[in-house]
Amino acid sequence: MSKFFYKGKIEKKPKYSSYGFSTNRETRPGTEDAPLQLVMPSESRAEEIQALLNTHELYAEIEINADKPEDISELDALITTPKTTTVEKTPGRNDPCSCGSGKKYKKCCG
Repeated sequence: MSKFFYKGKIEKKPKYSSYGFSTNRETRPGTEDAPLQLVMPSESRAEEIQALLNTHELYAEIEINADKPEDISELDALITTPKTTTVEKTPGRNDPCSCGSGKKYKKCCG
């Protein structure tokens, strides 16, 4: 049947911008686009934190104010990310036993 005899609604193609990969990524904290906001009570403490930022390749705006308490919670959250724990794999039935007896695992400790 040709398009001249079709009596339904003609649907337009969807816009390609709404599908696929997101080109508008969120900016990560600690980069040049989104620096961390840190408050330090003294200049010497600010130098210590700046050295720590340089080792981790992070960027921050450090405000030195003796009236406010030290606030480095954003920095702590980025540096102390939890590490993945790995568990040692148990040997298969026909693998040598891990106790060192030389027997198969199924005959010794399994």
